[in-house]
Amino acid sequence: MAEVVKKPVGITETILRDAHQSLIATRMPTEFMLPIAEKMDKVGYHSVECWGGATFDASLRFLKEDPWERLRKLRSAFKNTKLQMLLRGQNILGYSHYADDVVEYFVQKSISNGIDIIRIFDCLNDLRNMETSVKATKKEGGHAQIALAYTLGDAYTEEYWMDIAKRIEDMGADSICIKDMAGLLVPYEADRLVRALKSATKLPIQLHTHYTSGVASMTYLKAVEAGVDVIDCAMSPLSMGTSQPATEVMVETLKGTPFDTGYDQELLAEIADYFRPYREECLANGLLNPKVMGVNIKTLLYQVPGGMLSNMVSQLKEQNAEDKYDEVLAEIPRVRKDFGEPPLVTPSSQIVGTQAVMNVLMGERYKMATGQTKDLVSGKYGATIKPMNEEVRKKIIGDGEVITCRPADLIEPQLEKFEAEMKEWKQQDEDVLSYALFPQVALDFFKYRQAQQTKVDMTKADSANGAYPV
Repeated sequence: MAEVVKKPVGITETILRDAHQSLIATRMPTEFMLPIAEKMDKVGYHSVECWGGATFDASLRFLKEDPWERLRKLRSAFKNTKLQMLLRGQNILGYSHYADDVVEYFVQKSISNGIDIIRIFDCLNDLRNMETSVKATKKEGGHAQIALAYTLGDAYTEEYWMDIAKRIEDMGADSICIKDMAGLLVPYEADRLVRALKSATKLPIQLHTHYTSGVASMTYLKAVEAGVDVIDCAMSPLSMGTSQPATEVMVETLKGTPFDTGYDQELLAEIADYFRPYREECLANGLLNPKVMGVNIKTLLYQVPGGMLSNMVSQLKEQNAEDKYDEVLAEIPRVRKDFGEPPLVTPSSQIVGTQAVMNVLMGERYKMATGQTKDLVSGKYGATIKPMNEEVRKKIIGDGEVITCRPADLIEPQLEKFEAEMKEWKQQDEDVLSYALFPQVALDFFKYRQAQQTKVDMTKADSANGAYPV
């Protein structure tokens, strides 16, 4: 066995973003985060992930909060710790590609409002879809991390991972993250993968996984021994299940070893004590479903993310076809192969899963296809690692055009158009970006914001006129 690399390991704390996104549908409000920020700021984390992903949409849609204001408040509270976000490459935080001018402006505003590290990924690992984000991040003085969606399949060899790591270094990225969104990376494979990446690039390597399949802590330990630089963890009250391994457990595991984080367990215990009642509250009100806290071994058996499985089950229930479950499970890998073996991550996981359900229910493969399926096979999401099945492609889009260039090259600048459409609601520069990503949700929020401001103004006026005791 190769010699163990000896160095302290960094931890990215996910409780303010991915942990609550994974367990309680991204419902943690900003005002709950702020009182504990000062203590979290003293830990010495590599970074705190607190923005991006689904937080932007959920803030506007469900919490009636301005996500930009959340970022500014967190930046003010974390004086010593780097703040990190997740960005879907050319999709930004939405579900379709945007023009370069929108991507560049979003990155500029993210960094100027307080983000230090931008983790950038693409559902197909198509580096062309991440180029603009990386360049924009570097231009603004931020840290550009490219996250590779980890997946299994014939195409995803050690050579594939090593080659793409070299290309990422050549792009000018600052670090690489192995993004194991489905919990598919088992311990000894993690050891091999980290060593392979370390031999291919000088860039720091970070590992992100979920506890869904039950192996995540063991995977982290083997990765640390193999030389990984940073691991993603969540404070214990919102760890495990579909979230990340517990921060305190990994800190204690590495204590007294060459990888010792040096974090203070008493301080971590105080932080955990703050979040524990919140966990109990979420269990009591149904926001935290005990089902997401267990181990779902089917993730490893079928190499299908937990969220994709639950989505598939609900689709079958709607059609009174739950008896077709095993047929659909068998169809998923066939569809994925036909579609060029994409990683199963948003939105490719939903596209493959929905198409597998339709193939089984229709009794004929690809008799019907969703708009997203048509976009995928016509190249609108980018290039897949392996070629598409041409017969399947022809059945789905006929003689329709297939895009081979970077999809965003076909999108005209959009920022000016978005500015014109929402100018009557604009109160800050960032509002145009909220509108660009989620037009209807943002407009609903802008109307709500205006109504709240009107109420405050009326209360002040009444108070000034003596209507209320001052």
